[in-house]
Amino acid sequence: MKLSQFNFNLPKELIAKYPPEERDAGRMMVVNRANQTIEHKEFRDILDYFDDGDVFVINNTKVFPARLYGEKEKTGAKIEVFLLRELDKNSRLWDVLVDPARKIRIGNKLYFGEDETLVAEVIDNTTSRGRTLRFLFDGPYEEFKKTLQEMGETPLPKIHGRQVEPEDEERFQTIYAKHEGAVAAPTAGLHFSREMMKRLEILGVNFAEITLHTGLGNFRTIEVEDLTKHKMDSEEMFILPKSANLVNRAWDDKHKVVAVGTTSLKALETAVSITGKIKPYSGWTNKFIFPPYEFKTANALITNFHLPYSPMLMMVYAYIGYDFAREVYETAVKEKYNFFTYGDAMLIL
Repeated sequence: MKLSQFNFNLPKELIAKYPPEERDAGRMMVVNRANQTIEHKEFRDILDYFDDGDVFVINNTKVFPARLYGEKEKTGAKIEVFLLRELDKNSRLWDVLVDPARKIRIGNKLYFGEDETLVAEVIDNTTSRGRTLRFLFDGPYEEFKKTLQEMGETPLPKIHGRQVEPEDEERFQTIYAKHEGAVAAPTAGLHFSREMMKRLEILGVNFAEITLHTGLGNFRTIEVEDLTKHKMDSEEMFILPKSANLVNRAWDDKHKVVAVGTTSLKALETAVSITGKIKPYSGWTNKFIFPPYEFKTANALITNFHLPYSPMLMMVYAYIGYDFAREVYETAVKEKYNFFTYGDAMLIL
């Protein structure tokens, strides 16, 4: 498969700028792979498709306010810093992206906050845009993290074309977010309200929680035409024995295993054994799934509508099958479904 095979014409106005008023109020396209049918529903209709004993695999990662705005020493040049990954708690080391990158070199100091509350020193140039910063902070670690939280901004992707607003702090987060570490929301989970989860529980649906800290690698431009040569950024993930057992039992009992989002599906496919069982997992994954690929772990997927050329789109094409997936996306554009973070949902059976 080539990168150019994952392009389609997406009008800008179909990229949802804002979340719907209520989490579960959006539209939902239902795609049946076996019958190759497409139905148009509301997300609240999801209750009609599942039964007692089915398992929803949900990603309980929590997005941290990863975008900081600071100034370069001496020149006062405005610098945007995007926190990617904490490298060392004790020495306050972080991998970050900086913009504009050309102005930032090793040894430069960056100041954050009106009274320069936070100072960082550039200690490494890792890529053309990436840097390693050491935050010069003398207080205890909890105080340092609190300062980062207060100064940081919700990392809403810039393609939304607007400033971050107060409601984004809540709406760019799933209601079941627990473990901080993501720099992007696992968007399929944003559709679930407390009421919807309660109604699914009453139906007898179980929730298996996994953690995959969504990274910016999902949104980086893929720069090779031959997809076998693309290297995904690593993301940290955890699957506890309880969740692995829930999934394995559902599979054995012929119930549906539903991956809520491509991150949940990626985690399951990373942790599956040769026998098809999910193993408990603690580590990293750089799994990159594109067609053709044989999935072993989930027989249904809930996902959003993704952007051209994105790894999430490629995974969905692999899950549906390339030719039918192209038809699905052409239909989504024609029917004016909302795309991306705050967009509508797709249920793939």
